[in-house]
Amino acid sequence: MYKAFTAILLVLLSCDAFAVTYAQRGKYAFRDEFNKPANTPIDSSKWTAEIGGEGWGNKELQYYTNEIENAYHDGNGSLVIKVIKKEPPLLLKCWYGECKFTSARLITKNKFDKKYGRFEARIKIPQGQGIWPAFWMLGSNIDKVNWPNSGEIDIMENIGREPSIVHSTIHGPGYLGANGISASYSLPNQQKFADDFHVYAAEWTENKISFYVDGNLYKTTTPKDLPSGKEWVFNHAFFMILNLAVGGPWGGEPDKATVFPQMMTIDYVRVSSR
Repeated sequence: MYKAFTAILLVLLSCDAFAVTYAQRGKYAFRDEFNKPANTPIDSSKWTAEIGGEGWGNKELQYYTNEIENAYHDGNGSLVIKVIKKEPPLLLKCWYGECKFTSARLITKNKFDKKYGRFEARIKIPQGQGIWPAFWMLGSNIDKVNWPNSGEIDIMENIGREPSIVHSTIHGPGYLGANGISASYSLPNQQKFADDFHVYAAEWTENKISFYVDGNLYKTTTPKDLPSGKEWVFNHAFFMILNLAVGGPWGGEPDKATVFPQMMTIDYVRVSSR
């Protein structure tokens, strides 16, 4: 019994040592642990805050800003993306008129992209009808070929009316929008994702994309899953996106029970080649 316990302990210690060595040797292609002082802005060497309120292709209700009130370090090793309900008058204009909400959409475009690997984030999502957090990727060639020809990999999306479910989807030419190749993962016993941090990951190789929640594989997509004759467009570099949206036809608008502000808290984002 003692020998067995010792053997197990040695394995665990060696695994932990490997993880530390892996990080120390810089094996991550990208890494942001968000260990910055409280109320400091995003690391501009890694992220860009997109700006605008044109609906972002989904008739979203928020205006994305580069203001620190919408994206900031909390001083406890996390980045916070906060959606705030604004009271009029507000000078920001959205596609529907005067904007009702502000939030943040952070991208690594032109700062980091990668073809294949493991893309992972540990996130505590917000909650409430009409709230739509996401961790996802777009093809870096989007400015040349446009969406959906660039491809899209949604590692994690949640719509507030489904507090126990997250979704993963790939989009491309002929399999886009509601016809994307999608899957969902549910927590047992109606637990809510917003109650704790969870790890969301995609492992992407030449002809396969696998999706995980907390290390649990729940979907693997290959070219065989595409509609007949459609192109697999996941053979070039992609950049990452973290955003917190409001509204849109999929999740619907907030209702009277939705509380603001809401926060998406990101403990880390890591990318490795494995």
